[in-house]
Amino acid sequence: MSTGVIIVLIVVAAVIAVSAVARLVMARRASGASLKRRFGPEYDRAVARHDGDAKAAEHDLADLVKRHGSLRSHPLEPAARERYEARWAAAQERFVDSPREAVAEADRLLAELAGARGFPDGDRYDEQLEALSVHHPHHVHGYRRIHRAAHGSATHTVTSTDTSTDTLTGAGAGENRAGTEELREAMLEARVLFEDLVTPGRDDMARHRADDATTPGDTPAATRSHRPSGRLHTPWAFNRHHAKGS
Repeated sequence: MSTGVIIVLIVVAAVIAVSAVARLVMARRASGASLKRRFGPEYDRAVARHDGDAKAAEHDLADLVKRHGSLRSHPLEPAARERYEARWAAAQERFVDSPREAVAEADRLLAELAGARGFPDGDRYDEQLEALSVHHPHHVHGYRRIHRAAHGSATHTVTSTDTSTDTLTGAGAGENRAGTEELREAMLEARVLFEDLVTPGRDDMARHRADDATTPGDTPAATRSHRPSGRLHTPWAFNRHHAKGS
């Protein structure tokens, strides 16, 4: 084999190797950008948990998608939706006189509602939080905050999705409990996730339309019962910081 042919083969091999490396780099960047778009604030929390190591954070997030990405939510029947909304409204009203009890009820309610929608049961909090972070990444932090507040802990065991560096300050000297204002903020942030979970998604609405189309004698009133009841009313005292300290 001539020297010229050998040189050509070496050049071709080098070009192929460089091209392969470039494709890998581009694929990784595309994957990272996709994860960042998908997870939003949860992506930033994952990077912070890994001390700025985006590659490690993306590895964790990709693993979450692999484990929970195929989950499909279960629809809520209109009557069940109304019961959940009534319980949340009652918890908000209760906050005025008993902030801690209201927050504890809201935490239980979110866990129960998420389980009803097809996420892991609330007694598996870490797994439930992981699945919610995949499907509700922009609002799952509200659940994280209210769970910490409900359990009265200024610190919380870090899990694969518990990436926040937020802390809840004590309500009094030596207490690892959130103050009333922080409880109120946690309740407000958690409510956004609650509304996400209780409101029918496009798949739910499509199922209801199909059911309506095959149900003889359906009336407009019955059809309207499938629609979400709208955003929850927030008591004026809850919004205006009139809750009593606990």
